[in-house]
Amino acid sequence: MAGGVLETRRGSATGAWVDGLIGVTIFSASLVATRLALTGMDALFLSAARAALAGLAGATALLALRQARPRRTDLPALAIVAAGVVVGFPLLTALALRTVGAAHGTVFVGLLPLSTALFGALRSGERPSPIFWLLSITGALVTVGFAARGLDGPPGAGDAFMLAAILLCGLGYAEGGVLARRLGGWQVIAWATVLSLPVSLPLALLLRPAELAAIPLPAWAGLGYVALFSMLIGFVFWYRALARGGIASVGQLQLLQPFLGLGVAALILGERIEPAMIGAALAVAACVALARRFA
Repeated sequence: MAGGVLETRRGSATGAWVDGLIGVTIFSASLVATRLALTGMDALFLSAARAALAGLAGATALLALRQARPRRTDLPALAIVAAGVVVGFPLLTALALRTVGAAHGTVFVGLLPLSTALFGALRSGERPSPIFWLLSITGALVTVGFAARGLDGPPGAGDAFMLAAILLCGLGYAEGGVLARRLGGWQVIAWATVLSLPVSLPLALLLRPAELAAIPLPAWAGLGYVALFSMLIGFVFWYRALARGGIASVGQLQLLQPFLGLGVAALILGERIEPAMIGAALAVAACVALARRFA
């Protein structure tokens, strides 16, 4: 009996990490897709439109599958999720990417696992071991150190926007991970996007470009990706992973996101993958694996 329970727990933990890796892989293309979208549309319209499209898709899924409404006591938590990952992170990163490149943004994405773990400890009561925190900090330093190579100049508004985005996103991830244990992973993000519709949909209509036909196809593709994959589908896997595997522990998978993002940039934008990237990615993967063990 004990052996069966242990195998079930191991299977659940492995499933959570698989879900988490799928979610991070989907998120890794977000900055590249955002940059593509910004080639043909304003940052404010992009942020409102992606939230509105995700909200309409989420509402359709909730109605089609006849999901029960969240309890009134769940609304404050859903509002935090919406503020963090539906409105805050997309808007602030879009504003940042008007003045900094996607590669520059990866400097801050490397801090997201720490942000998630810190808010996870505050919001869910998780208490990872000191070794876990050491590994988390080490992984963040390796990721940020690699991403920061070749960047020069003093910090600017884009850096401030990115830092604020990381803090809000970490809070939204942690709050959603806690809520997903009760509502379910995809239901959390679906309800959060629906909760944002009264604001996002009117704003999207108000801010829409005068000549929609003039927007190039790559910009539409970028909007479609961030609306359906970054804003909705990725969270189906991500919140389920956080709920099943632990917010701080599974959150360390985000250390791989900048490297996956650079791989996407190489595939779509033709950027060169350097040997140093492979070495840094292997070091980060080791930190992730060890953090899982000591969380």
